[in-house]
Amino acid sequence: MASTDKPFFIELGKRIADLRREHNMTQQQLAEALGIAQQTLAHYEVARLRVPASMLPTLGEIFNVPVDALVGRPMPARSNGKRGPSSRLEQQIEAISQLSKTQQKFVTQMLDTVLAQAKQ
Repeated sequence: MASTDKPFFIELGKRIADLRREHNMTQQQLAEALGIAQQTLAHYEVARLRVPASMLPTLGEIFNVPVDALVGRPMPARSNGKRGPSSRLEQQIEAISQLSKTQQKFVTQMLDTVLAQAKQ
């Protein structure tokens, strides 16, 4: 692996490992979903091996994230065609999406409570 590629694959491996943990998956479970050996996945997560580009769409589907997010590309601030800065709510939703699954669940429960009270 070229020395210029190493930082990219280190960060990609970290993102995969983080997403796997956020989804409460073991390496074995993710490896089975990908059709690879657990040891191969372990090598991807620590950048001993390169993650094949053909695997990125499958990882995106498993974790429900765009491939751009997997490879560390910044996501466009507005995907609805509007100009200008994102609204406060859009910024908050983006921030929530970066939280762990446990933290997201807590925020969702709080929102459900507030919305239920607003309906009364």
